[in-house]
Amino acid sequence: MGSIQPTHEQVAVLYVIVVYTIAIFALWCLPLFRVLINPLKLFTIGAHELCHVIAAIMSGGTILSITIDPNLGGCTRVMDGHPTIILCAGYIGSSLIGGLFILASWTILGSKIASFVIGFGMLAPVVLVRDLFTLMCIIFYEALLVGFWFIAHGAALRWYVLFFGVMNVLYVVWDLADDKFFKKQNTSDATQFEILYPELPTHLAAWLWILFQLGVFLCFIFIGLIAFKKTDDQLAHQASIFLPT
Repeated sequence: MGSIQPTHEQVAVLYVIVVYTIAIFALWCLPLFRVLINPLKLFTIGAHELCHVIAAIMSGGTILSITIDPNLGGCTRVMDGHPTIILCAGYIGSSLIGGLFILASWTILGSKIASFVIGFGMLAPVVLVRDLFTLMCIIFYEALLVGFWFIAHGAALRWYVLFFGVMNVLYVVWDLADDKFFKKQNTSDATQFEILYPELPTHLAAWLWILFQLGVFLCFIFIGLIAFKKTDDQLAHQASIFLPT
């Protein structure tokens, strides 16, 4: 088993994770800037709602409607199925998706593979977009993704994928921020838990889910520190076997 002691290259990743966490919170909450990340929010909210959909179908439910909106939030309406499983699946799924992106970002090869998921995931909600600005932002982020393939033979993709990882793995924080600061129409899952279980107040459910996602976040970081000890040159050589640029 590898050491948990970070290498020089890994220390840089840890610093970037901290910066990303602060930057995403600011971008998600500041009114003049939150529209700039609408495509990224559509991806994150869409992935979260997809987890609800999968849990609903697997527990015998029927999907009535799905809403994915960067301002109103996400909402999946279900008939039948297991309510607790369906509700828990959202934050659990977001945590795992974000964690896998974080793992992928430790290597250029993993980031290349993850970039296809991200590229498709940002294009999928285009049918829901009604304003030109958000559509232009989607085109910009897709172009940025493609461009990163050609920067240092794809090394820049690591930081792009890592950003999506942090945004998804801590989705509960941004979801609750929307509830508190913007009173969004589709309330957070923590609020829905109080409706489902009146004895569990929203603030308690929120803290439980925050602690859960922080735990998952740290677990995936520790896995990365232990499993991926390659130098930058070794990462570049490994990535050269898959669609070299």
